[in-house]
Order: sequence, then structure tokens, then C-alpha cells
Amino acid sequence: MIFELRKEARDLLNRVKDFMEKEIFPNEQTYSNQVEEGGRWCVPPVLEELKTKAKEAKLWNLFLPESEYGAGLTNLEYAHLAEQMGRSGIASEVFNCSAPDTGNMEVLVRYGSEAQKDEWLRPLLNGEIRSAFGMTEPGVASSDATNMAATAVLDGDEYVINGEKWWTSGAGDPRCKIIIFMCVTDQDPDAPRHKRHSMILVPTDTKGIETRKMMHVFGYDDAPHGHAHLKFDNVRVPKSNMLLGEGRGFEIAQGRLGPGRIHHCMRAIGLGERALELMCKRGLSRVAFGKPIAHLGGNVDVIANSRIELNMARLLTLQAAHMMDTVGNKVAASEIAQIKVIVPNIVCDIVDRAIQMHGGAGVSQVFPLAKMYAGMRTLRLADGPDEVHRRAIARYELGKYSINASGEVESSEVSRS
Repeated sequence: MIFELRKEARDLLNRVKDFMEKEIFPNEQTYSNQVEEGGRWCVPPVLEELKTKAKEAKLWNLFLPESEYGAGLTNLEYAHLAEQMGRSGIASEVFNCSAPDTGNMEVLVRYGSEAQKDEWLRPLLNGEIRSAFGMTEPGVASSDATNMAATAVLDGDEYVINGEKWWTSGAGDPRCKIIIFMCVTDQDPDAPRHKRHSMILVPTDTKGIETRKMMHVFGYDDAPHGHAHLKFDNVRVPKSNMLLGEGRGFEIAQGRLGPGRIHHCMRAIGLGERALELMCKRGLSRVAFGKPIAHLGGNVDVIANSRIELNMARLLTLQAAHMMDTVGNKVAASEIAQIKVIVPNIVCDIVDRAIQMHGGAGVSQVFPLAKMYAGMRTLRLADGPDEVHRRAIARYELGKYSINASGEVESSEVSRS
């Protein structure tokens, strides 16, 4: 397995790195200041300025493998770019490569009608609007998505939507104009459980949508992006807003979440790299008991283990991306699940170690580590909790074996190329 990048991808990667150093890192504090000054739920002017510069530099819509709308990169190639973007909380949006827009654009590219693409995909690709994804619900255990209770009932030429969603990422942004909403359309409880759900496009200005509250993560509201708790009360949308067709919701979700998990994990690795960098700099610059704190206690082991684990996480994620490119998402399902478990856990541990190295400053607003930790801890739940992915991995491993007529365990694994 060779992870050599084509010249075009290497050039893009170097240009992204250069843009990060010259434009993004120097403007992180300006972004934070403008969010506070503008009342938090605003569009910081510096963000739009950076997006204009990224467009001019042709560093825009770099994802979307196998699509005329992207940069022509494979999942493996884009993974390297996603890692660089993950080093800053504002970078992905600057390049128009941030969640949930990336996943929503992939859904529209793959499954949207031409009319849906004209109305919603093109403005998203141009960075004119933003979007949200409504899946998780407050009233059920959402680790099993078939528990979903929100409904859409066809009434003439319209669907009538009722229910609640929370952790609707992006819904707090004033530029958010469309929600991809997953719900139950087949009211027959005896219907096949993965054929009862659908995805529908719901404009945010539709009558009947109420924002109950903005969700906080360890006290962070993630403004101006935000994660909303929404109520849908007899919300009516045209029948033509259905994506792909009734009962195709889980099919769409699987197509959406595979690439998204690669993006999440590589961005997390980039964040882990920055946390390790902060850890080393702090460890060398602060002295206690006559020594730099990096050389006190077991801190050299902490630093070494962080580097080892981060490299392991990167290689596993690149392997999953490579398999998606070469054998497809279905065959790579176990590897995709593996990275979704291990990467957030490793990076969360690295951030925690960096916090410890910083002492009291590590949990304060002076450094970005506390917010990094909140994001990484959340990623162990986003797109399915660790336990769901571990279950899928174990089922795949157990599926390699069978019991023969004599009661003996035999290997039944089919090799994968």
C-alpha cells in the first residue's frame, strides 16, 4: 500500500499549508474577537475576507472525489489536505470544506435532482449560503437511528413534517438556509426497519420551525456555527423536496457518512498535531525544579507516546481512505468504523496531556486546548458513538468464522484486495 501523492495533489497540499501559515493562523484571534464583538451569532467579516482570498487562490471546494465540482482529488489525497485544515478551527470553512456542508453537498451531488442542485447545491458550492443536517433526536436513543420519531406525511403535493431534532449542526449560523432532514415516511411499524426513513430538503425559513435552544458542549456554544435544538410543527414542504425517493434515507446516509468520517478523522489528526506542538513548546519553555517541564516526571514518555499514537492513527485513516478509493465504501466499512473509534480517542488523550503540560492555563481561554478537548470528546459521539462502531467491527471479525457440522470453528474469510 503506497500513499504517494500525485504532483497535482502535492502542489495543492503545499499551497494549503502556505495559506494556513500566511492567512489563517494570523487571523484566528481576529476571528474570535469579531465573534464576541458582533454578538456571537454573526458572520465575522474576517472569515468572508479569507474565503475571498481562498477562492482567488483556487483553494476552494477541494473535496468531492469523483465529481465535476471538486478538485479532482481521491479520498486519500484529500485526506492530507483535511489534516492541514484541522489544525485550525476556522480553516475548513475558509476553503468551503467544512461540515456539515461537505456532507450535504455530497448528498446533493449524488442524489439530488437537477432542480434541487440548481436551488441548493450551486449556492453551497459558491459559499453563498450554509446548511444543516437534522438527524439526532432528543426523545430517543439515537445510537440506533431506526428509533427516529420525526415524521413526514404526504398530503397532496406536500409533505407535512412533525418532530424534534437536536445537535443540528450549523443551524445557528445566520447564513444557514437549508436543512437535510431525516425522518420516518413509512408509518407501518412492520415495514423493513431500514426502508421506513427518508431525507427531505427543508428551507430554514419555512413556517413551523422553532429554535428551542442552542446546545452547548462543556459550556461552548460553538457560535456562530452552533448546534440547534429544533421543533418542527406541521412544517410543509413541496413533494419535490424529497431526496432520491421514499425509504431511501439510510441508503443516502451511508453514502454521506463514509467520506465524512475520513474528513472528521483527518481534521482531528491535524488538531492532534497542533496540540502536540503546543505541548512540546510549553514543555521546553517552562522551567520547574531547575529543569524544563518536558524533562520532569514521565513527560518525555507522554510526548513520545503522543507522537507514536498520532502516527498510528494517521496511517489507519489513510488506509481507510485508500480502500474507499480502490475497493469502495462497503468493503472498507470495518476500516472506516475503526478510525471513527480510535482517532477521536487518541486525539482526545493527546489534548488532555497537552492541557496537563500547560497547567492551569490549559483549561483556560488563553490557549485553545480546552475547546479542542470539547470538540474531540464530542466526536466520540458524532456520527454514531464508539460502541456502535465497535459492534460493527466485531461483527465483521466474527463473520470471518463459521461453525461446521461437527461443531468446529472454521475460517470463512474472503480475501479483500
